[in-house]
Amino acid sequence: MSDIYGKMLEALICPQTGGPLIYDAGAQELISKSAHLAYPIREGIPIMLVSEAREIEEA
Repeated sequence: MSDIYGKMLEALICPQTGGPLIYDAGAQELISKSAHLAYPIREGIPIMLVSEAREIEEA
């Protein structure tokens, strides 16, 4: 991951809760533990729409 891309991901927050996101490189998703949602990254672009996120189980 490039430094610029990493900084951009660090600046993103969950649109539903305003909480932090965790980058899952393997799944190409940004995980919001507080909202129990995983936001997809498609072609390098984070899709930060709740309607596009998938629900995840509490870890």
